[in-house]
Amino acid sequence: MPPALSPRDLVLTPRGLRFMGRLLPCAIGKGGLTQSKREGDGATPVGVHRIAGMLYRPDRMLPPTDWAVPIGPGDLWSDDVRDPDYNLMVRAPHGFSHERLRRADPLYDLVLITDWNWPNAVKGRGSAIFIHQWRRPGYPTEGCLAFSRSDLRWIAQRLRPGSRVIIPSA
Repeated sequence: MPPALSPRDLVLTPRGLRFMGRLLPCAIGKGGLTQSKREGDGATPVGVHRIAGMLYRPDRMLPPTDWAVPIGPGDLWSDDVRDPDYNLMVRAPHGFSHERLRRADPLYDLVLITDWNWPNAVKGRGSAIFIHQWRRPGYPTEGCLAFSRSDLRWIAQRLRPGSRVIIPSA
């Protein structure tokens, strides 16, 4: 049975993401939706995920909420299944495969962290599923959800830690 919906839930639909009475254009993973997420498959996992954190670039924007954490120059996210810190935020230098959180492009200027395979990651089940800025409308992600900069900021200003992201199977 699907979870009872709350006004603060973000619900993915075939036409976009519903949140607080609005329908927002949204990009998903290039691998589509999946019920069996694996590292590197490019798919967005179906299920109910909670917002576990929020990161932002303090050199590019003001914090959208009082619980947002600034992204520093050495902040990374481990995506290496061999890493004891797999699917966790780590700091440079880091000897395992990782993703830079402080990017040259604006994709991670504001990042909502979901609890997908976090904080106790199952190796190979897929690292972070973020909600971040898209490259352009309709351009797929590596498995994350992505929005226009203005819609992402609008969402971030209204979320609370623990808000749910509901991704139903297709």
